[in-house]
Amino acid sequence: MMDLYDIGAEFDVIDKEFPLVQSDYFDDFDNEIYVTACALALWEIGQMNEEKLVYIKSVLTKGACVKEWASHDEKAGKARQKELDKFWKKISQVKTTPRAKKKYRKITNLYFSPDDLLTFQLEDGNYRAVICTSIDQYRGQCNYILVPTTYNSNKKPAVEDMINEEILGRTIGSSYDPQTVREMQPGIDRIWSLSGGDCNFFFGLIMHAVDHKDFINFKEKFERVGTLKIVDGLKRMGSFGYESSFDRFENIFSDLENHIKIFQQEKYPVKVLCDLQ
Repeated sequence: MMDLYDIGAEFDVIDKEFPLVQSDYFDDFDNEIYVTACALALWEIGQMNEEKLVYIKSVLTKGACVKEWASHDEKAGKARQKELDKFWKKISQVKTTPRAKKKYRKITNLYFSPDDLLTFQLEDGNYRAVICTSIDQYRGQCNYILVPTTYNSNKKPAVEDMINEEILGRTIGSSYDPQTVREMQPGIDRIWSLSGGDCNFFFGLIMHAVDHKDFINFKEKFERVGTLKIVDGLKRMGSFGYESSFDRFENIFSDLENHIKIFQQEKYPVKVLCDLQ
């Protein structure tokens, strides 16, 4: 809701996208979380009114979260109620000055680009390789999304050296029919073909995100050696983690096989996942 507000969307658009009443599919617990989040946003942007307050109060009166938390820990239930009381007192008062719209700076002096094949050398002297599949910028934060490969050699890799290597990913269960999955994830048949073609699951990549502000401290460790493009439809997230130092890459890639085993990841051929010229 606040993202739409910050980019200048009209309130009617915001209200349509995030209606306060979402009773069709929320249970009481989830509804309380959703409604309180929306209520705070509405109050912040100066769009709270008496009708909305009546509905919000009806949700809070049910005490769904208080009951759930108290069932596990009575003190936690009381703490939740105390916070809700403070919350209600806050939003019940008219906010005379709506929160100013925030403007977030987009970083343009990027270190790397999407589809860059990057290599780095570890303490054992061997080179490893990752693919920068995308660069995500949101609310002023800029993350380089790096996907591991199995490359491990004393030779610095070139794109042609990656042809017989593998990329880390995982399957994701689906409740949709196969045709719907195909429509939702173009290219999934490339993955299904590895299991005989008669499948029904999504595919996701193992992603390691590095923030632009952190990368400045160890970007010199990485070298662009070419471009390797994973099929766009297969760039879905399978797992996601943040890495803030080069030590993390040393820890993960120094024994990648063990890391794969612990986190139940899988290997997929570069020939299958990538658009090769």
